[in-house]
Amino acid sequence: MKKFSTKTIVTLGVLVALHIVLSRFLSINTPYLKIGFAFVPVFIAAYLYGPVAAGAASGVADVLGATLFPSGPFFPGFTLTSVLIGVSYGLMIHKKQSPLRIIMMVVFNQLVFGLLLNSYWISLLYGSSYVALLGTRVFQCLLLIPVEIVVMIAITKPVSHLARVGRDRNGVSA
Repeated sequence: MKKFSTKTIVTLGVLVALHIVLSRFLSINTPYLKIGFAFVPVFIAAYLYGPVAAGAASGVADVLGATLFPSGPFFPGFTLTSVLIGVSYGLMIHKKQSPLRIIMMVVFNQLVFGLLLNSYWISLLYGSSYVALLGTRVFQCLLLIPVEIVVMIAITKPVSHLARVGRDRNGVSA
């Protein structure tokens, strides 16, 4: 298994903190819907460091955010979803970015993890009807898919530049 440098761990720590702020304070949160930009730090971690780092950062951010700033009961299913999203991002875009890959990744994650899996967790947690939740949460998916695609494509070039600068200073990958 690849060891992470101190610089990588510090960068991931900053991305975890950014994820917590975006998720807990700068997003719309209800028991059934969550709309925000917490996907950005996970995307950056996946882009720069790959699936293991992105999954770990996303999972740590979920646990720390739920512990420090709870917005409901802690449920490990949501942490699993966070980890899976980070891993999925890393598998799709680490070292092989393209607009088509980003579009496929966002649609897959929103439909499978955001709509189906998280709706299932919510139905277990709150005793709600899974089918009724799907109807409500389709709105969230339809709203977030184009937003995530546009944001991710827009930040790909600046993040790519940061990755090159990190490699150029040390002669090795960040």
